[in-house]
Amino acid sequence: METGNGTGRETAERPYDVVLFGATGFVGELTAEYLAEHAPAGCRWALAGRSRAKLEALRAELAVRWPRCAELPLLVADSADTDAVRELAESTRVVATTVGPYVWYGEGLVAACAEAGTDYVDLTGESEFVDLMYVRHDARARETGARIVHACGFDSVPHDLGVYFTVQQLPSDVPLRIDGFVRAGAIFSGGTFASALTAMGRGREIQRASHERRLHEPRLVGRRARAPLGAPRFSRETGTWALPLPTIDPQVVARSARALQSYGPDFRYRHYASVKTLPMALGGSAAIGTGVIAAQLAPVRRWLMDRYAPGDGPSAERRARSWFSVRFVGEGGGRRVFTEVSGGDPGYDETAKMLAESALSLAFDDLPKTAGQVTTAVAMGDALLDRLRAAGIRFRVAYEG
Repeated sequence: METGNGTGRETAERPYDVVLFGATGFVGELTAEYLAEHAPAGCRWALAGRSRAKLEALRAELAVRWPRCAELPLLVADSADTDAVRELAESTRVVATTVGPYVWYGEGLVAACAEAGTDYVDLTGESEFVDLMYVRHDARARETGARIVHACGFDSVPHDLGVYFTVQQLPSDVPLRIDGFVRAGAIFSGGTFASALTAMGRGREIQRASHERRLHEPRLVGRRARAPLGAPRFSRETGTWALPLPTIDPQVVARSARALQSYGPDFRYRHYASVKTLPMALGGSAAIGTGVIAAQLAPVRRWLMDRYAPGDGPSAERRARSWFSVRFVGEGGGRRVFTEVSGGDPGYDETAKMLAESALSLAFDDLPKTAGQVTTAVAMGDALLDRLRAAGIRFRVAYEG
């Protein structure tokens, strides 16, 4: 069996191919449902979480629709239990985790996977967590062959692979300029809300982690790859107001560009929210500013988290009406191209799909030899792009000039 492992650490004889940790949370359950329906025949996968009773209830629900799930293995582990997390990591080739906010609950599993040579995927959009994990565990993961792939949901798969797809439409070995414009009609998850509030209240910690990462990262020699924060503007390309998005997505894109020669000698990416009218743009900016201020006050932050706790989510009917679209404008070598990545509900259904397909890709696809903390474009590239297209997420060229 192809292990898919970056440097050859033998994992094929482990009991499981994929373990889903945090399976009983809202997005965790959706990911479990996706795996139940789409995992290939012979895939050895298991459900993991801290409550056996909840895991048993989820397994029973899955078995109603997919009888073969009646025998799914259950692994009980708490993120704070070092021994249990280590045993979980050692039992499988790939771990997919939905347990966040990751800066509070995530490091133990990353450390265990880095030590065990186990591939790891998560849904984090927390730049502080990603930077800290690079500093603390990238070197060990490179030694053991573990691939640590963060941000395998709406943060940041459509943006990372969307730029990867756009680069493929442009000339090689020339400077490239790409702008991304994000639109969505959806309610985002309680976990995403908690992570965003946590990040807003940890500005100093985020800056400190970013600085420490820069001290450890090797310098890029002979090439340049950057993702500067753009300025608010009216975008003639999309006919909308473009507001710079200081999320983890442009950071992930820039890391892919640093690692992949195909992004050219001088690469720049800017990331925007696409808003139809100026009043909406002004209102959105004011709301974000108010949220940042509120998040600095611990009692207010806790109150807000209690109102919309992780594990909560909208109905299937509401999710069915949700959508997202990311449009990219790429230029290089005298050529201009417009591309788009689009799909359904970004915060739940499509995020579960992206996480599950990322885990399956690491487990079963013939992938480039990589290890350490890597992005989806670097670790999985075309293989994940093909998987997501087959799963209904659209990658298309809208216009070439």
